[in-house]
Amino acid sequence: MWLRDELLKTIWHAFTSLDVDQSGKVSKSQLKVLSHSLCTVMKIPHDPVALEQHFKDDDEGPVSNQGYMPYLNRFILDKARDNFDLVEFNKMCWTLCYRKNRSTSHFLISDDDTFKVWCVFNFLSEDKYPLVIITEEIEYFMQKLLEAMGGSLSKERLEEHKLQLNLKKSLSVWELVDLVGMGHFSKGMNRQTLSMGIGELFQELIMDVLKQGYMMKKGHKRKNWTERWFVLRPNGMSYYVTEDLADKKGDIVLDRNSSVESLQDKEGKKCLFLVKGTDKNFEMSASDKKKKHEWIQAIQMCIQLLRLGLPPPHREARLRRRELRQKQQAEQEELEERMMQLHTGNESKQRQLEYMRKKLQEEAAKAVLGEQRRQQTQTNLQDRYRMDLEREKMVRQQMEEQVAQKSSELEQYLQRVKELENMYHRLEDALEDERQTRHDEELVRKLQTRLLEEEVAKRAELEQIHLQQQRLMSQSQAEKQELESEQRAKEEALRAAMVQLESLERERHGALEQHEEMTRKLERATNKTKTWKDKVAKHEGLVRLIQPGHKGPQKITNWGPASFTDAELELRKKSWQERKNQKAQAQ
Repeated sequence: MWLRDELLKTIWHAFTSLDVDQSGKVSKSQLKVLSHSLCTVMKIPHDPVALEQHFKDDDEGPVSNQGYMPYLNRFILDKARDNFDLVEFNKMCWTLCYRKNRSTSHFLISDDDTFKVWCVFNFLSEDKYPLVIITEEIEYFMQKLLEAMGGSLSKERLEEHKLQLNLKKSLSVWELVDLVGMGHFSKGMNRQTLSMGIGELFQELIMDVLKQGYMMKKGHKRKNWTERWFVLRPNGMSYYVTEDLADKKGDIVLDRNSSVESLQDKEGKKCLFLVKGTDKNFEMSASDKKKKHEWIQAIQMCIQLLRLGLPPPHREARLRRRELRQKQQAEQEELEERMMQLHTGNESKQRQLEYMRKKLQEEAAKAVLGEQRRQQTQTNLQDRYRMDLEREKMVRQQMEEQVAQKSSELEQYLQRVKELENMYHRLEDALEDERQTRHDEELVRKLQTRLLEEEVAKRAELEQIHLQQQRLMSQSQAEKQELESEQRAKEEALRAAMVQLESLERERHGALEQHEEMTRKLERATNKTKTWKDKVAKHEGLVRLIQPGHKGPQKITNWGPASFTDAELELRKKSWQERKNQKAQAQ
């Protein structure tokens, strides 16, 4: 939606420049050329006969802006996409209106800077034709321009600018260009500073540049670090060889799933951070910690805008300023309407008071006329009844008393009218106070309602947190009981194992004692066997003759040759000892 509005503003300048005699109409041949140029720049297939077919029923000559709008919307803007160069589009329309409206005075800014101011005007101007920029947007433009040039705009300086330039409620684009070109906003600054400020303002407002600057980037193939000029926009980052944006080296596409995180210093590089794009991750190194923090914040804000589907900050700010102005205008209109209603009510009350005043005057006139009639009647009675003077005197006295009474009644009536007028004014004041009190009461009631809603929300949130804490405490107690039961079971198993270990230790000591006892018995048996062998040898040697003996190992028992040799006896001893050890281990 915002793209169509900005395109219409730019096309309006081109259409107005073709209106040479300022009649509000342009010839069809010029509109054909303009339409063809627009289609070429916006990369839209051009239909050369569409314009003639659209205006075939209107052959009276030039076409007005209102007449050209339906064709423009249907055949050009409805087909437009965001795949064309917006700067080239603006330059095409700028070329048509530049030479016609450019002042011949000496400017402090170049033609390129004038074009950038023209684009900024289209961005900040109201969506009403003819295009103008109002005072609030002029102040915003002055503030941003001075900030870009390294200065600031105080209230005193703003008032000084207003007095010097005699600003009206709004300015046209060429009046704004003249003010900037004549250096009214840049006193004390050179042309280069002014040009850099205009360029930075153009990059932010028109090119949607959120941040730009030099940083070191680690390569993906050779893993070397190279200095690049980075430009952050709402949909991603681009990096170039230098800041003139002539040699573009690549893009970092961002989406709602992208992220940025800080890294520890490594490889001799400091102030590192990592940008996770849609297809690759990029390691970068800022010049200092402040720049690193600024870049991380700017990239995080860009990703957050993509997640929420919001426009860039300067477009959001412009929309909020317009909504605030519309709200203030609506409130002003409502106030004027209320004042008109009060004025109408006052006029009605005045008419009523005038009517009552006329009634009083009529009553007074009638009273005076009645008095005159009574006096005439009295005179006639005096002439007619002169003989009855006493009676006439009595009648006159009665009449005078009645007249006096009527006069006092009239004075009381007039006094009552004045009191009623004063009471009416007091009632008006009381009504105004009552209206104001009701308004204040309504505001207080809304504030109380909002506070109650916030309190209910906070209470619900606290209840949720309390429930979560209770659940966590119950879970912790259950886990604690389970761990205590497991610990008791392990302690019981450990005690049983210690008892069993002590039993095995006692059995082992018993087995060792038995082994030592058997060893001693075996040694004693061996000694006895040797003694008996010697005795038998001596006894048999004396009795029988010496015969050739057997060449194999001799089997000896306590009583001489037997069924076991010494080696077999040793093997049987080892086997018996192993079986005894296995039984002890099994127990």
